[in-house]
Amino acid sequence: MDRRPIGVFDSGVGGLTVFRALAAALPDESFVYLGDTARVPYGTKSPETVRRYAREASHFFRRQDVKLMVVACNTVSAVAMDAVAWEAGMPALGVILPGARLAAEASRRKRIGVIGTRATVGSGAYTRAIREVVPRAEVLAQACPLFVPLAEEGWTDNEVARATAESYLAPLREAGVDALVLGCTHYPLLKDTIAGVMGPGVALVDSAEAIAGAVRQRLDRERTLVAGRREDGARPEHRFFVTDGPEPFTAIAARFLGREPELLERVRIEPEGGEGEGEHAP
Repeated sequence: MDRRPIGVFDSGVGGLTVFRALAAALPDESFVYLGDTARVPYGTKSPETVRRYAREASHFFRRQDVKLMVVACNTVSAVAMDAVAWEAGMPALGVILPGARLAAEASRRKRIGVIGTRATVGSGAYTRAIREVVPRAEVLAQACPLFVPLAEEGWTDNEVARATAESYLAPLREAGVDALVLGCTHYPLLKDTIAGVMGPGVALVDSAEAIAGAVRQRLDRERTLVAGRREDGARPEHRFFVTDGPEPFTAIAARFLGREPELLERVRIEPEGGEGEGEHAP
């Protein structure tokens, strides 16, 4: 077993849905989570900027000595996984391919919808990944940028959320997709509203659940999976880092995880890839 932690990287707080799925699937593993809250959102930024941010995060995780890096951010997974793989110097998994495989399995008619940020949808990464698995698949993509602020505000099941979902999703519903990829880490918080708009015949594919299964398979294959408690009785450690003030993260994290993070620290991610001194949250 390799007891070094697993790194989880996101542009902000949305990746906590991935962290939650990973922690449930891998209860004996330790984790280091980095949310780049000072520079969120990534979904509206250029691919060049996203790639630069991803390289800097990779340096951070290398210094944290993690055994594997999970890129929870769909935007980074879509446009910068090659940069992550080059800079990280460790195994790195993104959410695109696991989500695409799960969508292909869930779709009977192979007519699949994808929703995400403008950057994720514009990259075409999900379309390419789904067609790698099922070449004849018809993929329809829709950017849903307002879903992110709705999720962070906690407006996930009210009139505003339902009207926004109806506006975004009506074309996909009318096109007859039978599986819908939630291609942003925030979107699972709106799952009930999205399901209500799409109807019972559409399978919702959560990339967080897909990547958790892929990570477990990878660790098991490489014989680095931690299974079973330590002999000294120590619990796995979950550490959280943010690049902006910790207070907003704490409030939103409680909504995403159902609890506040115990170990939370602010950290500076320097342009050359180094990080500054941390500041422990109260």
